[in-house]
Amino acid sequence: MRPKIYLFGDSITEESFRDGGWGASLANLFSRTVDVVLRGYSGYNSRWALKVLDRVFPAAESGGSDGASPPPLAVTVFFGANDACLPDRYAAFQHVPVDEYQQNLHSIVSSLKKRWPKTLILLITPPPIDEDERLRHPYAENPSGLPERTNEAAGAFAKACVETAGQCGIPVVDIWTRMQQYPDWRKAYLRDGLHLTQDGNKVVFEEVVKKLNVGGLSLEKLTVDLPLLANIDHGDPLKAFQW
Repeated sequence: MRPKIYLFGDSITEESFRDGGWGASLANLFSRTVDVVLRGYSGYNSRWALKVLDRVFPAAESGGSDGASPPPLAVTVFFGANDACLPDRYAAFQHVPVDEYQQNLHSIVSSLKKRWPKTLILLITPPPIDEDERLRHPYAENPSGLPERTNEAAGAFAKACVETAGQCGIPVVDIWTRMQQYPDWRKAYLRDGLHLTQDGNKVVFEEVVKKLNVGGLSLEKLTVDLPLLANIDHGDPLKAFQW
């Protein structure tokens, strides 16, 4: 059975299989070697993610010698953008205090590690926020006239995510910091002040691939699923399918 990489996160993950998305790019990179499986849930925060974890990853997929599916090679965990909604703005129902967010990440990582001890767990921080664009693209009525997110708040959650990864001994992609290294990051990487442009998706893709490679997951180390066309004998094609 072809191994899997799960992408677990909010709308930035759910959208990642769109044209130019970071998930679609991963699926393309690992075609014929790994199934990249999307588990993105628009609007979700870490509290909700923890609540549905056993529904997202059923016990039947926990791996083992009892006939269950083999464990995935990796799981990306990409929450925080919704947790960072401000508690006094229109998206307050999505807000999670930063200390609870950090504990939720700990619990998610702990559960995944218990389920799959050898699986690479990769945290991804929330992206930076363009507050002016958030005012232009509200997703609900906004009577206050103020953005529901700020870059400062997103930065606090990004810092907590990085700290959690260190405490758990797992890798992390800090896209909040990485994206802001480019002077024109607001227009280049964010299409509505939060969600990613194709260039923003490219940044996430490249950073995730770097971490996967460091963790031992690279094309050179993976087995291609079924014979390649170049390896099929033109004179006796069926010879390639004798197992």
